[in-house]
Amino acid sequence: MTLPPGATIGILGAGQLGRMLAGAAIRLGFRVHILAPEDAAPARATCHAYTRADYGDAGALSAFAAACDVVTVEFENVPVAAVEAIAAAGVPVRPNGRALAVAQDRAEEKRFLEAAGLVCAPWRPVDSLADLEAAAAAIGPKAILKTRRQGYDGKGQRRLDAGSDLAEAWQGLSGAPAILEAHVAFEMEISVLIARDGEGARITYTPPQNHHAMGILRRSRVPAPLPGAVVEEAKALAGQLADQLDYIGVLALEFFVVSGRRLIANEFAPRVHNSGHWSVEACETCQFENHIRAVAGWPLGDPALRFPAEMENLIGEDAEAPVADLLSRGRLTLYGKQAARPGRKMGHLVRRLAP
Repeated sequence: MTLPPGATIGILGAGQLGRMLAGAAIRLGFRVHILAPEDAAPARATCHAYTRADYGDAGALSAFAAACDVVTVEFENVPVAAVEAIAAAGVPVRPNGRALAVAQDRAEEKRFLEAAGLVCAPWRPVDSLADLEAAAAAIGPKAILKTRRQGYDGKGQRRLDAGSDLAEAWQGLSGAPAILEAHVAFEMEISVLIARDGEGARITYTPPQNHHAMGILRRSRVPAPLPGAVVEEAKALAGQLADQLDYIGVLALEFFVVSGRRLIANEFAPRVHNSGHWSVEACETCQFENHIRAVAGWPLGDPALRFPAEMENLIGEDAEAPVADLLSRGRLTLYGKQAARPGRKMGHLVRRLAP
């Protein structure tokens, strides 16, 4: 299916990723209809139509589907039932519900990554304190306890070491189903952003090196300082994952790099990704445009990196610095959020780096 300009692309979710996807779609001549439960949301000002409704509202989903030619998502925790309802109405949803279902459950995600030929850190499912004790005995005392569902930007996680109280850690997650994952002594974190179309054609962006603080991405610098062979391996593994998911759109796969060469898959996001925001300024075709091209059935664009770059997130009160100061530090993008809160991504800066 190839959509003509003027067709309507639906987006489930109205955060900053939805805002940037809508901008890319409108630039290519599409109409944009967004469905989300929020009243005031970053993407609301950047679309032709906005349906405020819960993702479980069957009537709203039916009307939304009837108004769209294709639907996509801006975050991975859109209920799979909502995606399935739209697909059942005969409207394609890209990426598919299977990709969302796998990404929404960390245990299923680990199993899928391993079945697709990727290496993950040792891990165990945890559904009780007894499970946690057995997992810690098998994996070792230095590990991370993560809820299987939800959890983002460091939420829903407990770091453990030899002195940790396992009962306290388990209670800290309120008994939610979890996994215990071995701590990885990595040298750097990278992500691979890949776009895949409905015919299986793929393009891959140059991987950035990512730096986190308090579980939140602070900055991404591209290109990551890696040997060419490691970069090609990371791209190939991302391609394997996208093919196994029969994925359409942009997907981000995060890796830990160990001993300079070994790649340990961390997690994937079935959507455009914060670590790829630099692509707007630094690439021939940015991640948002390639996602829209893929879901619309258009040819994918050239992902070539035009110059080295660094993206810095503006988190919480970072965005309250004087505008002149922000503008002097790089290309500024603000997300239109009404209130800054600790840990909340308010915008980002992109700087061109010396070769």
